[in-house]
Amino acid sequence: MVASRKAADPHANRLLGLLPPRDYERLRPHLQRIPLTYRQSLYRANKPLGFVYFVETGVGSLVNSMTNGEASEVGTIGNEGVVGLPLLLGDDRAPTSVYVQVPGAGLRMKASLFKKELARSASMRAVMHRYAHAFFHQVAQSAACNQFHSLEQRCCRWLLMTHDRMQSDEFLLTQEFLAMMLGVQRTGVTAAAGALQRFGLIRYKRGNVTIIDRRSLIRRSCECYGVSKKEFDRLLGDQQVPAGRRQER
Repeated sequence: MVASRKAADPHANRLLGLLPPRDYERLRPHLQRIPLTYRQSLYRANKPLGFVYFVETGVGSLVNSMTNGEASEVGTIGNEGVVGLPLLLGDDRAPTSVYVQVPGAGLRMKASLFKKELARSASMRAVMHRYAHAFFHQVAQSAACNQFHSLEQRCCRWLLMTHDRMQSDEFLLTQEFLAMMLGVQRTGVTAAAGALQRFGLIRYKRGNVTIIDRRSLIRRSCECYGVSKKEFDRLLGDQQVPAGRRQER
């Protein structure tokens, strides 16, 4: 399948929407719209980055693998950010991998062109560095969250974070991904999601989640969802609720 090259909507990705018009116009001819499919590799550990990806919908998972083959999700990237943080920090590879855990769509650009544009524009660097700061805060908040909060609270948090990055109330979210995000076995995910379903907050069937009562999910979540969202909004501006998605009730 050949990806379309029709003009990108800078507002579907928060970083592109924050760029000054002159910066975005230089990037626009090089942005290729592509589908982001489940388990698609965006970059691999210790390999040079060929592209950066501006996610519009869906979620990319930053994964750290152990020598015994076990893997842990240590961060997520959605429509608030860009896959390719090493390039922002002057490197072209990382000891982690990124692959798509929640399918969607996005825009990709050759890493070499992105580095060139980044070098020529102080305003573009400022926007990207604000995102890097927010991302590292997300990782730190997640580490604290895993230490102090219950499985159900953390499950609510990750459901809300995923919902923020989608264009609808229904999306694919596999037990495997939830288990990796929450640091538990799949049986734990089944128990937590089952409880939220019994309370009427979500529907969860065959890896598909439907958010039914977002406001109650927020109430049952730990403080970490609000803390991380507030920091992203402080650094990147308030996020708009996509058309066709439920507002907080």
